Amino acid sequence: MKKNLYEMLEMCDKVCTEITKINVGSVTAFSTPLVEIMHRELLQFAAYISLADGVVSGEEYTIIRKALNYDNLSESQLKSEVDKIRFSDSYTTTRPVSLKYFVLADAGQKIPNDPNRYQNAQILYDVYKLLGQTIIACHEENHERETKRLTDYTKMLEAFLKEYNVFYAGSKKRVTPVAGLEKGSATDKKSEGIVKSEPPKEIDVDELLSELNSYVGLTSVKQEVENLVNLIKVQRMREQMGLKSTDVSKHMVFMGNPGTGKTTVARILSKIYQGLGVLDNDNYVEVDRSGLVCGYVGQTAIKTQEVIDEAMGGILFIDEAYSLTVAKGENDFGQEAVDTLLKAMEDHRDELVVIVAGYEKPMQEFLDSNPGLRSRFNKYLHFEDYTAEELVQIMENMCKGKQYELSKEAKEEALRHFNEIIVAKEENFANAREARNYLEDAITQHATRVVKMKNPDRKALITLEKEDLTGKEA
Repeated sequence: MKKNLYEMLEMCDKVCTEITKINVGSVTAFSTPLVEIMHRELLQFAAYISLADGVVSGEEYTIIRKALNYDNLSESQLKSEVDKIRFSDSYTTTRPVSLKYFVLADAGQKIPNDPNRYQNAQILYDVYKLLGQTIIACHEENHERETKRLTDYTKMLEAFLKEYNVFYAGSKKRVTPVAGLEKGSATDKKSEGIVKSEPPKEIDVDELLSELNSYVGLTSVKQEVENLVNLIKVQRMREQMGLKSTDVSKHMVFMGNPGTGKTTVARILSKIYQGLGVLDNDNYVEVDRSGLVCGYVGQTAIKTQEVIDEAMGGILFIDEAYSLTVAKGENDFGQEAVDTLLKAMEDHRDELVVIVAGYEKPMQEFLDSNPGLRSRFNKYLHFEDYTAEELVQIMENMCKGKQYELSKEAKEEALRHFNEIIVAKEENFANAREARNYLEDAITQHATRVVKMKNPDRKALITLEKEDLTGKEA
């Protein structure tokens, strides 16, 4: 169950108690308890975000009091505390003291039987992020300066966690915890029995290309992917020899009807890019409009940024991307998602690959909706519809996976069926999904037929006959 801000802060309070109890990194040398240091640093952060527009509003004070357990302070007392805060030029590059001890506890796995599975630094990072989002969300209008401050500061925190291998993307472990962090030293790896991580398993790009080539159809797509892999490999060779290399654009547009393999290819690409060293990991996040757009001003940018953060280091795949710009009404915030996306693509060009997908004509209109879109995407992959013969082959492959097989007559019937629906080519024609649905119906018909047999043999149990595909008895 997803925790709210108050529950997460309570978890962090308990972590502070555990860190102090076992004296991680000699934390007891501080005259101020770690839990108080943490709350003070969160108050500074809240003030930093709120003051982006020059003033902390009454609503913001209310959020800060409730979130950080300052209910015993009146608004005027809290305002007095905030007025004491002075931000130096180094504030946005200085890591919170409390977070350092959380990182140390996680990296060295110091807390015995840790109920949070050594993701305590991640939880505190999430508190910072959610606190900032909550403050920004209390405004009716969108404050770009506050959003930028939140993004920049949490990126600094994220880089810190990544540096010590304790950053996690959602529920997926991004890296294995290894190094620690001692007070006064950011590189002391001898301290407190810190265990080094095992090297990541090497990814065989050629094996991935072989997997892609084993799929039915996709002839032009396979060629485009192989060309891209070759280009990246050659550019790496040129770099190693001190020659000039060409910047290879990795963002892509996938155009094609449903069921033509767009998602499958995107997932393979995420692994290929990691294997080539283009991306840090094989993170793959798939969303559509509903995963990016909210119904209130300012919320879409935050929601989109959360998705971007989750995909960082890997691929963000946006299906039916054209739906972001179809509606141009006053209360549609799809363009806000596009603007946030474009900024991330520019700011993190070496850390994030964005693939947008959808029907060809709407996708052309999508790319024309914003001058920045076409300039970010210059590689287009066209996913052709499958032929009737290819659909039969796909169906046969599905049969093997389910331990069924098609009789000769059933194959002929399947070919006739697919030719018929391809000629009709209705608007909702779903390519490989047509084969899947057709097979599932046939398996149901097969079961109805076989259950009436007395002691059916193995062949009867695995063979789909023509009547199973037509639904009519022979």
